[in-house]
Amino acid sequence: MPATRAPAHEFGTAATERDSPGRRRIRPGTVRRVIPYIKKYRWSLVLLITLTVIDAGVTTANPLLFGVIIDSGIVPRRLSVVIELTALLAGLAIADACAVYIQTRTSARIGQGLVYDLRTEVFEHVQKQTPVFFTRSQTGSLVSRLNSDVVGAQQAVTTLLSRTVDTLLTLVFVLVAMFYLSWQISLFAIVIVPVLVLPGKAVGRRLQRLTREQMQLNAELASVMNERFNVAGSILVRLFGRPDEEARLFADKAGRVRDVGARANVMGQVLGIAMSLSSSLILALTFGIGGYLVIDHSFKIGTLVALITLIGRIYGPINQLSGIQANILTSLVSFDRLFEVLDLKPLVTQRPAATALPVGDARGGDTGGGDTGGRDTGGRDTGGGRAPEIEFDHVSFSYPSADAVSLVSLESVRRPVHESSGEALVLSDVSFRVPAGRLTALVGPSGAGKTTITQMVPRFYDPDSGEVRISGRDIRDLTLRSVQDTVGMVTQDAHLFHDTIRQNLLYARPDASESDLVEACEAAQIWPLIASLPDGLDTVAGDRGFRLSGGEKQRIALARLLLKAPPIVVLDEATAHLDVESEAAVQRALRTALSGRTSLVIAHRLTTIRAADQIVVIDAGRIRQRGTHEELLMEEGLYASLYRTQFASQGSNGRGETAGTGPLPG
Repeated sequence: MPATRAPAHEFGTAATERDSPGRRRIRPGTVRRVIPYIKKYRWSLVLLITLTVIDAGVTTANPLLFGVIIDSGIVPRRLSVVIELTALLAGLAIADACAVYIQTRTSARIGQGLVYDLRTEVFEHVQKQTPVFFTRSQTGSLVSRLNSDVVGAQQAVTTLLSRTVDTLLTLVFVLVAMFYLSWQISLFAIVIVPVLVLPGKAVGRRLQRLTREQMQLNAELASVMNERFNVAGSILVRLFGRPDEEARLFADKAGRVRDVGARANVMGQVLGIAMSLSSSLILALTFGIGGYLVIDHSFKIGTLVALITLIGRIYGPINQLSGIQANILTSLVSFDRLFEVLDLKPLVTQRPAATALPVGDARGGDTGGGDTGGRDTGGRDTGGGRAPEIEFDHVSFSYPSADAVSLVSLESVRRPVHESSGEALVLSDVSFRVPAGRLTALVGPSGAGKTTITQMVPRFYDPDSGEVRISGRDIRDLTLRSVQDTVGMVTQDAHLFHDTIRQNLLYARPDASESDLVEACEAAQIWPLIASLPDGLDTVAGDRGFRLSGGEKQRIALARLLLKAPPIVVLDEATAHLDVESEAAVQRALRTALSGRTSLVIAHRLTTIRAADQIVVIDAGRIRQRGTHEELLMEEGLYASLYRTQFASQGSNGRGETAGTGPLPG
């Protein structure tokens, strides 16, 4: 049974039309939910808007000064006026440059702050999800939410906000100036504005759909690369993959990204091209009409130059306004995708009135499982109280429905329609007690529910009915941190980060000293190997620890467990799939790790089973038998059948007298 059991319905691949990302719309209330993120930076935004007002004012003032220089300075040949107004233009240019610089810095500070806020919030929320969420979600899709979507949301607040304010203010200022100079020409020039603005909304909606689809396809492409570029994926491709088919798969996904990106780019440019053409035609007509009025002495040439310049600057904001309309709509897709993740509630949450498990209840000294002297092998004081007891009281559990634990947009492979409902019971009315300071082994066929039981102790899942108790207290009434501190777990596939062995060990206990690390590694039977490495503890473990063998990774994981020194130890097939030599070393390390601790172990090895104070036999989510090794053999039930199946090929006498250490089936 794998370390994290996936519900059976997770393996469907049928696609449904409703899952198409391009067809989804922005959910109501998205804009309202953005406001709290902006409020945090309200004073910086006030400064940003103030600087934007200055920039818009200078943009409008320059054409007016051009006209005054021509009409009052150049035409009447008044050099002093030309010099004074030119100096004023230069001063305004310097002031505008300073304003734009400060505006850029302020915008960057707001933008990066917003990226930090969103990224950390989404990361913390994702960390609270149960293992089944990660078995369904593609890593590349999750990473995409924290990268491209967060950046898209930041641009919506900073770049688009400042650009929108600048565009609107420039438009207002320029229109006022134009009507001041000539209301007739101004009216003629702006009559076409609605024709240019209205298509912006339609283009924006289309771009919104294309942007969502583009983000989804990019996430899927990233997932393919993530799966093929890690060590395990590359080995699988080398063993079973076909290079030509892999290349075609990647090319197909990359081609879809290319096609959607091209359509989005064309759609974004069409509106700009139409508006550029319209503004050029209007300028040509304005030149013609204005030129006629100048020749007819109804207009001054400086006024015409100022109007022409202002008209050129009014169509820029109008063009930007239509583009902004489309950009805001597409940027809201990023916020919507982030809120989609944040709205997925964790299945396991901490109750408001939860209390920490008292140290005396969580840690024990001499519990009858071995004389530890009140200290563990990592040198930590385990207290003087009694080790905690674990109790399952009429526990039933079924894995939740797909909609309750994951998002369609994070899965890439579309769900079949039948996945909307939950599974059948995985555990049914399970009741047993794990005595304090003793070893309880779980035995049974593959898929019986053993891993699900072990995952309820550290509260990866909560039961649908019944209670799981530690020291007589429902773990749902305890703080998540106290449960985490009390329970230590090692799975059959020990995970190591792509970092040094030292940092992988310190992950369990950051304040551990060098001697603590060495002592834990010695107890885990791994120190001779580490000491023989050129870099010792500073040796890099590699991606997922692939630079080490399976047995070496397991022993480092056990050393990490010993450093944490939890009073409860859960082992999910920690010796499965190991060779005889590695298993013997891990078994020696286990004797130290389990000494004096309350232990719940999924056992396939006879050595572990014989050492158990109690064996619980699980089948089809129910407890079929419990007792010691000898008692269960005498009952002639499921346990005896599994036992005889294992040792029939080894010439066992059926009474547990062989020296074999092979695994029980399942």
